[in-house]
Amino acid sequence: MAITMLSYMLFILVLQSPYFARSQSFIGVNYGQLSDNLPAPAVTAKLLQSTAIGKVRLYNADVAIIKSLANTGIGIVIGVANGEIPGLASDPNVAGQWVGSNVLPFYPGSKIEVITVGNEVMTSGDQGLMAQLLPAMQNVQNALNAASLGGKVKVSTVHSMSVLANSDPPSSGSFNSGFSDTMRALLQFQRTTGSPFMINPYPFFAYQSDPRPETLAFCLFQPNAGRVDSASGIKYMNMFDAQVDAVKSALNSMGFKEIEIVVAETGWPYKGDPNEVGPSVDNAKAYNGNLISHLRSKVGTPQMPGKSVDTYIFALYDENLKPGPGSERAFGLFKQDLSMIYDVGLLKTSQTPTTPTTPSPATPAPKAAAWCVPKPGVSDAQLQSNLDYVCGHGLDCSPIQPGGACYEPATILAHAAYAMNLYYQSSGKNPWNCDFARTATLSSTNPSYNGCIYPGGN
Repeated sequence: MAITMLSYMLFILVLQSPYFARSQSFIGVNYGQLSDNLPAPAVTAKLLQSTAIGKVRLYNADVAIIKSLANTGIGIVIGVANGEIPGLASDPNVAGQWVGSNVLPFYPGSKIEVITVGNEVMTSGDQGLMAQLLPAMQNVQNALNAASLGGKVKVSTVHSMSVLANSDPPSSGSFNSGFSDTMRALLQFQRTTGSPFMINPYPFFAYQSDPRPETLAFCLFQPNAGRVDSASGIKYMNMFDAQVDAVKSALNSMGFKEIEIVVAETGWPYKGDPNEVGPSVDNAKAYNGNLISHLRSKVGTPQMPGKSVDTYIFALYDENLKPGPGSERAFGLFKQDLSMIYDVGLLKTSQTPTTPTTPSPATPAPKAAAWCVPKPGVSDAQLQSNLDYVCGHGLDCSPIQPGGACYEPATILAHAAYAMNLYYQSSGKNPWNCDFARTATLSSTNPSYNGCIYPGGN
């Protein structure tokens, strides 16, 4: 890319400003309903309109929600449950009835864009269901065609990353050979109909299986040494790009280069059980906040540069009825009272109160002056890695070059401190921008000295 790291960071600052938080078609959210305390659909529709979220994915075809999103301009993905697949596969009339009940009464006022037939069927282990998936999709497609909606509403299905037999390095990405014939037929259908390949990449799970600080930084889009794909020579700077490009490689290897990839789910939990590695508010805010910035930059992935992959963040609300570990019930962006669990820059500040009695949001207090500095005791090797990351990606490190105002003292510690603070100040002054694999901290003490001025302040 011709864009420099500095101009990229300045671009991100503009994108993160409140005035840029308009609806963006490539940012979606999953709206799960395994909960007994969700706000009413109409209330949720108003919430979504107050954000930059441009698309919503449902796991079913909830009529009340579909209706509530009418005339909002928000794109909608509706789902066919796995249990409905056998009926749809065996009888075209069932598919016709399904489309007639869940699409025709609402389209185009409700902007239904995709129907997902099943969720993670190919890795369910149910051979019968896997065999019925494509016939079900074909019958739904035929029903749409009969209603003159073919090409307007796409038919797809959603996969877990486990459909890949290989994903590391990304260039080796390939599908599981155990169902290659089924996958090939499925992809042929998707090529013919122009529907997207929908995948659920979760760097969170990758970190859980490799809980090193450098892996966390790689997963959270934070400064790290990067990982070089030994076959392609491409250096990946985050796990999301690596996972998406592994899917791209798998599609390429089967001869389906033209099929678009959509990230149907990705996210990070803000809390979990005591024995779980990774859930925290800081990590969730860093992952989702940096992911959104990455999407808004339109840098793309190394294999798909210059565009944003449509991405649905998991999830709009917590789902308190979900089984499994505590983290499964803590992926939400918003509480049931519509307040943010943590802020990742999705709200539009231009929204006005719905009634005169609604209190105006309090004016946020100005941030205290802060500088990003290394924690005591960090090794020279880690500091050098931080230094290389910042200065190797286009930020202006001339003050710590020979003859620069901050060159002396010529130590790794001093140079890394300047570079780490430069990155923090240039990339939004968010806490997660001063992490560096947990080797940095924020300080209220200005580290500037003599003629060496550290960027900073309120």
